[in-house]
This record gives sequence, structure tokens and C-alpha cells, in this order.
Amino acid sequence: MAHVRWGIIGCGDVTEVKSGPAFQRASGSELVAVMRRTPSLAEDYAKRHGVPRWYDDADGILQSDDIDAVYIATHPNTHREYALRAAAAGKSVYVEKPMAMSEDECRQMQSACDAAGVALWVAYYRRALPRFERIRTLIADGAIGQVRAVNSLRYQTVSSRAWQNQAGLSAGGYFFDAACHTLDYLDSLFGQMTDIAGLATNHSPARAHEDTVAASYRFESGVIGSGTWCFDSDVDVDTTTVVGSEGTISFSISAPEPIHIVRGRRVEQISVDDPPHVHQPLVQTIVDEVNGVGSCPSTGTTAMRTARVMDQILADVRRR
Repeated sequence: MAHVRWGIIGCGDVTEVKSGPAFQRASGSELVAVMRRTPSLAEDYAKRHGVPRWYDDADGILQSDDIDAVYIATHPNTHREYALRAAAAGKSVYVEKPMAMSEDECRQMQSACDAAGVALWVAYYRRALPRFERIRTLIADGAIGQVRAVNSLRYQTVSSRAWQNQAGLSAGGYFFDAACHTLDYLDSLFGQMTDIAGLATNHSPARAHEDTVAASYRFESGVIGSGTWCFDSDVDVDTTTVVGSEGTISFSISAPEPIHIVRGRRVEQISVDDPPHVHQPLVQTIVDEVNGVGSCPSTGTTAMRTARVMDQILADVRRR
């Protein structure tokens, strides 16, 4: 098996446990170098994680002949820039979600990678996580009969100081950063969304972006869906419920809680633990794809569909 040699641009919090170690632990994968604009922080990360080299400029990663692919883990406002630079340098790209600030930026990234002949993958890691694969299998095997509808609810408090609520770093608030996981996973289950409608508002002047969103949509499979997200609430709820002709399946998007199946008066709980480094199963599919023994389920093409949905849901609030 050929090794995929990685460089990370932006080694912040998400790379500490969720993603960074995955590039060292996936079979056929090797983390060669990391970059962060603050030299002391880049050096500290490299030393703590046993990474051979560190840089404080992305060119150090992009110009290295011993790096095959780049993981971009910066804020969304720089995803396009780094992806275009990586493509121009002949490096394949694995970019954090949300893929970019808009569908248009996503399309530019995909076009650049296509023109350069390099791959583009996106970190919607739930598409490969065992817990979500179990949900997919249950639905496909008819555990709740024919699927009719799906509804998502998420309520929590998010500090106005969180980076997601700061102007310029993202194209939306915590909804834009977190709900895309839900919408992308539902796309993987039921197909592309059509007939998308959304309402969004912001209840706090301290936040630069929306904090409450409601949306409805139809999937190409015929399933209809809806969701309500409020990040200005004193309760903590994260439940997506798939309604079938013979029962329901409910699960959390954000936490490894048990899957609940209700059929009549019968209630079943299924626990599937997440791995220590949740990106690792998806990173493994990337390495397998490079070696011609599989394919990654989260690509620029699939993530662009999620970006289109986000754009349409937030269209009204962005016009104000």
C-alpha cells in the first residue's frame, strides 16, 4: 500500500483530538508537517504530536516535495484561498467543513482541483463514522418500514465570543458551522434536497450572525424534512428523528448517544461508540481511494450540495 503523506494548514483545536492524530493512525497514512501562523504554537503542536516538521507559512507545506495531500483546518473564510493554492501546487485537498463561505466558492475550489488533476475531499466525517453507518444500515434494512419524513431539532447556548459568531471568519453563525453536518448526513441518506425554504433571525446584537433557524426541504427520494435550530437557548437538545411507516429512529448528530428505535410500544436502544479520533474512518477511506481499493464518500461534489442548501436556507437573513 502506498503511503499518503500529509501536511496540515491550521493546527487549531479541531486537530488536537478529532482529526490530527487520524493522519498518523490510519493505515497507509503519514503526517509529515504542520503549519500555524504563530511559530511557537506550530512548534508546540509538532513536538506534542510527534510531527517531524512545522512551519509558520503555508508555503512551507505547499512547496514540500514529500507532501502528497493537504488538510486545511483554518476558518471557513480562508478555505478557498488555501485550496486554490494547494491545487496549484499539485497537492490533493482535504478541507474542513463547512467547505467554504458559499456554493460559488465551493465550485471554484472543485474547478481548480479538477483542472490540476488532484482530488478534493471534505471533512463531513459522519459519512464514514460507524454510528452513522449503523443508522444507514437500519434504515436500508427496513427497521422502520418505508421512510416518510425526517425532523431535526437542536437547541443550546453558544457564547457570543465563539469564533462562529464573529464577523468575517464564517458566512454564518453556529448554525452555519454545525447544522451543515446534519444536512450533509441527511443528503447521504436520502439524496439531494429540493424545495428548500428557510427562515433565520438573530436575537442578540453581540452576535454577528443568525442564532435561530427553521427550514423545510424535500429529498430526491421523496422524503420530506424539516428542522429547527436555536443557539440562544438554556436547554441542550440534539435529536434527529426519521419517521417510517413502521416506526421511528432517533439519534444525536453531535454526541455518541444511543440510537433509539420505536416500533409500536417496543423501544430499543443501540449503542455504537465513536472512535477516539472521529476523522479516522473518513481519512482511511481517502487513503483507500488513493490506493484504488475504495472511495471516500465525502467529496467536493457532495459538499457543494450541502453548501447550496445552506445558501438557500440563509438567503433571507443574508439579504437584510
